[in-house]
Amino acid sequence: MKIAVIPARGGSKRIPRKNIKSFCGKPMIAWSIEAAQASHLFERIIVSTDDAEIAEVAKHWGAEVPFMRPEELSNDYAGTTPVIAHATQWALDQGLNLKAVCCIYATAPFVQKNDLKQGWDALNSGDWDYAFTVTDFAAPIFRSFKQTTEGGIEMFFPEHFATRSQDLPVALHDAGQFYWGRPSAWLEGKRIFDRRTKPVMIPRWRVQDIDTQDDWERAEILVPIIMERKG
Repeated sequence: MKIAVIPARGGSKRIPRKNIKSFCGKPMIAWSIEAAQASHLFERIIVSTDDAEIAEVAKHWGAEVPFMRPEELSNDYAGTTPVIAHATQWALDQGLNLKAVCCIYATAPFVQKNDLKQGWDALNSGDWDYAFTVTDFAAPIFRSFKQTTEGGIEMFFPEHFATRSQDLPVALHDAGQFYWGRPSAWLEGKRIFDRRTKPVMIPRWRVQDIDTQDDWERAEILVPIIMERKG
């Protein structure tokens, strides 16, 4: 059995109630629920939340909320891995024969069913603990720099000042959409960004973290472009 777990706590501060705030005509979390449904990969789609209103919205859009997340996993410092481990343990305690658990973020409106399928195939392509979406940085990180306290700049990697960008390694970052994982990996708290994880590449133009109001507005601008290409 494969289950999807969508973590959605109620305490978002930078964008209040962002998990259920209307995004292009439906609650933000509905986009993730519908992608999971459209993939036909999951026997159960579970939302892990500490918030009664989020629970009701999630159930309205077809997800299950069979438990409420405990307080110790609902604060600003609770990481994704222990939250998914908690849901995984709950499922095992119910006697479910789990093959994999896929964490899908509640604020991932651009996640697509084919990406989820590609992630499942990637997890099964070898002896992997996890598979998750990544994309490449827009600029070479080895030529990046920071502002100094004096107001000037300082390179993070000064040894690469004269290195041509095409000669630098391609650096990747988390696309912030979903993470397939084996139940044992979640329960043991294995690190996702590690050698036993298979990356699933998606194009940069389909990636948008939604942490600030600027992020939200940029995502809204991208929706018609992404929907047109998807269709």
